[in-house]
This record gives sequence, C-alpha cells and structure tokens, in this order.
Amino acid sequence: MSRRVWIIFAAVSVIWGVPYLFIKIALDGGASPMLVAWGRVALGAAILLPIAWRMGYLRGLRARIKPLVAFTIAECALPWWLIPLGEQNVSSSLAAILIASVPLMIALLAIRFDHTERVRGVRLFGLFIGLGGVVLLLGIDVAGRVDELLGAGAILLATACYAAGALIVKRYFLDVNPIGPVAAALGLSTIILAPAGISSIPGAELTSGAVGSIAVLGAICSALGLILFFSLVGAVGASRASVITYINPAVAVFLGVALLGESIGAGAVAGLLLILAGSWLSTGGRTPPGPAVLAISARRRFGRRRPVRVTSAAATRI
Repeated sequence: MSRRVWIIFAAVSVIWGVPYLFIKIALDGGASPMLVAWGRVALGAAILLPIAWRMGYLRGLRARIKPLVAFTIAECALPWWLIPLGEQNVSSSLAAILIASVPLMIALLAIRFDHTERVRGVRLFGLFIGLGGVVLLLGIDVAGRVDELLGAGAILLATACYAAGALIVKRYFLDVNPIGPVAAALGLSTIILAPAGISSIPGAELTSGAVGSIAVLGAICSALGLILFFSLVGAVGASRASVITYINPAVAVFLGVALLGESIGAGAVAGLLLILAGSWLSTGGRTPPGPAVLAISARRRFGRRRPVRVTSAAATRI
C-alpha cells in the first residue's frame, strides 16, 4: 500500500476507536446521554445529508421508508443513546470491548431471523468462544457491582441493535450506496431524538471539553470516518480495509488507559482476545461488520471488481 493509503488506514483505525473516549469526556463534562446522542446525530446529519443529496444517494429510499425507520432506530437512535447511558457506569475501555461482540450478536440473531446464516462447525465454535469472552469479562470485571452490570447491559443491548441493523441492511439496502441510508438514518434520528435532546439542554452546564467531544463524535467519528473508509475500500479492497474492525477496540482500550487513567486487568484482556477471536471465527474468517456492504458500494463507485461475499455480518456501523 502507498503512504497515502497507510495514512488513511491509520486515520480510520483511530477515528473509529476514539468514540468511547469522547463519550466519556462528554459525560464527565456535564452532558447527558441523550444530549450526547442527539448532538452527534444532528452534526453527522448536517454533514452527510448534503453530500448524499448532491451525489444522488438518497434516491429510491422513500419507497423503503419502513425498513429505513427500523434501520434508523437500530443503527443510530437507540444504540447511540444506550452507549453513553452505559458509559455512565462503566469505563470506555469496557464499552469498546463489549461493542466488539457485535458479530456474535449477529450470529445469534441470524439463527432466528436469517436461516441462510446459520452457524455450524467452526463458526459455531467461534460463537461459543466469543460468548465465553463476554461472560469472562462480565464475571471478572463487573461481577457483584449492580451499577456496572446495568451499564454493561445497556451496551450489550446496543450491540444487539447494531446486529439487528446488519440484518436490515442485508435484506433491504444492499443494492444502494450505504451513504444514502446512513445519512437518512442520521437525519431521522435527529428528528426522533430532538425533543429529549433539546429538553436536556436547559440547565446543563457543559464544559468546553463536552462540547468539543460531541463535535468530534458527529463530525469526525461519524461523517469523516465513513468518507475516509470509502476511500480506503476503494484503494485496497474490503479484506484489507476490514482489518480496522479488529484494531478499533485495541485503540479504544489504549486511549482509555493512557488518557483517562482507566485500569484494565488480565480478565479484560482475555475477554477482548476471546471476543475478537470468536468474532472472526463466527463470521467464517470473512469481512467483519461494516466493510462488506461498504465494499459493494465502493466497488461501484471506484470501478473495482473485487469479489465480495456478503453475509449477515454486513452492516454500516459508524
């Protein structure tokens, strides 16, 4: 890969690894979970919607309004509120590790809702390994602490939402450029969360760090991260670009420890490794959530003709 591509790869790896850090900073700076969620989607929508409109990526979405609303709730509105809600009681490092279990959630939901993706053999073994990592993490790091268990539960519910979003994408949106439904979902989320988000502003004493963190979450982690990832997939293909999915949790853990003074024990490290290994095996060693769907659109946009197998692990997480 060229130097430019390496720079983009490093940038996306960091951009999609830092949200948990900035969520924690925003919460510590006086922002409520709902304000964090609403501020993030509103700013992301303000940036991505004009781009999607100008490029024609919103065409045809009106006919898919029901799955679009479902995708909006599952992929943006609900999980982007649940994650800050959970981070009120757990560290950013633990949040990132739990979010890494999304492929496991996809595999579990696929058993009921997508029979073409039933896990067998090595994939089933990987599912049990990954779930064992989650159990290990909860059993060692948060066992006996009710508030942390509730926080971890909120984040695990967010991963279930992401997994549901993946199945919705596979069924209804594989034939469109993902920037379209993602931009539309951000816009709809802004409307859905606006009443609660706006009502949380009066009386909120936000620090400059909180305001800046919300701005970073919306403009950098959401809008810019997706645009850069498109460039990366177009340059090197889905398989190489997908490696960032396994780097993001490590980046989040490092930042939590280095900048927030969070502690991470042997149980958390073991849980992370088991979750990543299980996620990779449960998807058959193929492209993890995100890159598969993006690769299809990038192939069309950049003229690439790389063979891509799309599974229920395909989602547009941002």
